[in-house]
Amino acid sequence: MRVMVLVKATKQSEAGEMPGEEMFAEMGRFNEELVKAGIMLAGEGLHPSSKGARVRFSGKTRTVVDGPFSETKELVSGFWLWQVKSMEEAIEWVKRCPNPMPVDSEIEIRRVFDPEDFGAALTPELREQEERLRAETARRQAQAKK
Repeated sequence: MRVMVLVKATKQSEAGEMPGEEMFAEMGRFNEELVKAGIMLAGEGLHPSSKGARVRFSGKTRTVVDGPFSETKELVSGFWLWQVKSMEEAIEWVKRCPNPMPVDSEIEIRRVFDPEDFGAALTPELREQEERLRAETARRQAQAKK
C-alpha cells in the first residue's frame, strides 16, 4: 500500500526558517534508510504558504486566494510518498524519523487510494486511461532526468 506522510507546518516553517545543517544531516540519514528499505517513492519540502495560493471552487466559479494562510496547524511543510506493507509499518517508520522541526511537531500518515478502492465506478475504460496516464507521467519524469 502507498501512504502519503505529511509533515505539518509550524510557525517557524511558515516564517521561512530553514533547518540547520544538523537537521539536514539527520533527515538525509533517515531518507537513506527509507530508500535502502525500498520504502521511499518521493519526498520533498514545501515553501511557506506565503508563496502559495488556493483555488476555491463553488459551482462554475473559481476564486484564487493568495497565501499566507492563517491556520498553521492545517498546513503542510513537506511530504513523503512511501510504499509499505501496512499502516503499522508506516507508523513504525515515522516513529524512527528525526523530529522534522526545531520545535514540537506532528506528522500525519494518509493512505493513498489504489484503483481497486474505487470499485465499479472505475470502469475498465477509466482504469485503462489511468494506467496510460501513469505510464506517460513516468516516461516524462525519466526523460526530464536525462
